[in-house]
Amino acid sequence: MNRRVAVTGAGLITALGIGKKQNLSGIFEGRNAINKIESFDIRGYRSKTGGEIQGFNFSRKLRKLKSSRLDRATKLLLTAIDEALLEAGLENALPADTGIFFGTTLGGMLSGELYHRNIVLGKKARPSLLLDYLAHYQGIHISKEYGLNHTAFTISNACASGTNAIGFAYNEIRTGVVNTALAGGYDTMCEFTFAGFNSLQAVTQTLCRPFDKKRDGLVLGEGVGIVVLEEMSSAVLRNANILAEVIGYGESSDAFHITRPEPEGSGAALAISRALTSAGIDALDIDYINAHGTGTPYNDVMEAKAIQKIFGAAGKNIPVSSVKSMIGHLLGGAGAVEAVITVMAINNGILPPNINYETPDPECHLNIVHKPGQKTSIKRAISNSFGFGGANAAIVFQSVNS
Repeated sequence: MNRRVAVTGAGLITALGIGKKQNLSGIFEGRNAINKIESFDIRGYRSKTGGEIQGFNFSRKLRKLKSSRLDRATKLLLTAIDEALLEAGLENALPADTGIFFGTTLGGMLSGELYHRNIVLGKKARPSLLLDYLAHYQGIHISKEYGLNHTAFTISNACASGTNAIGFAYNEIRTGVVNTALAGGYDTMCEFTFAGFNSLQAVTQTLCRPFDKKRDGLVLGEGVGIVVLEEMSSAVLRNANILAEVIGYGESSDAFHITRPEPEGSGAALAISRALTSAGIDALDIDYINAHGTGTPYNDVMEAKAIQKIFGAAGKNIPVSSVKSMIGHLLGGAGAVEAVITVMAINNGILPPNINYETPDPECHLNIVHKPGQKTSIKRAISNSFGFGGANAAIVFQSVNS
């Protein structure tokens, strides 16, 4: 059984804004949402900037949860899910057997940090902080709040987690395990991760410049991306507004190094190839590539090689961009946020810009979208995610008008 899978709703929160409307505006403008970190003391760190979400005030009326006991990650998820359900027309009619598929690397790390800090300082630490810290607990909270009874899956597969979660949900619907799914990824800005990436010297002290010859590192960000996925005929039957169709998903693991990507891009290319095969299309059928594009020297050359392996000479013409230049690297949330942005690109006919790109790198010979506001027809697009440890994933979306 291979059923078709529709995207009927999406929710998005990044440093560009809260909700898809604000994010679309920022993408049109090519706005740099990277600013000085405000949520913790950055003295002593080589990097000082990140893609923090500004102006997020959680005031949602909860039915079964207590706001005071929720981590920031859960609050971001609830807000994005509400947006996605409203667009899908399921805000009051979400089936109880809806599957939950979330990707994250940190879970409720802010709660874990607070618990640890209180212990170190000799203060009383609430045990509930440890529950919110666990990466699978955000899914449990969502199941409880929305009254869902299906299994909640949490994927923690480094920076491919968000794409893996959507791909997993796609396969579960395609094969008839579930009819409806909430899928996506999330991560919050926290000092634990910031310190880790600083110690790896993987962060830039200037600007994030994916694929630029002068690139020297990534910038961390935070955010959440959620999609409502449904079996196509069911979505059509209830006259849902179908945003796009998921038509292919591929993954691989090259297990080359704990942090450094396999230099030739073989594993990444395999994930892309599997996604295209799953979709039943050729490389030439892709109109836009949403790149993983972290802005680190090793990653971008690897991804460029992977694209060139699969797309050949055509890879020099297909538009490619990384939104991490605007919002930062969202780790486990990156693939899901970028998947939502890819669907937005298809629906609005706009190419997300790869800002800060000035000096072409001969080792990254790609058609980089460096100017904002460029419009084009996008029938099919692929979104790539490549994580630490050789975790590779790619997902293909198609316009409903194709």
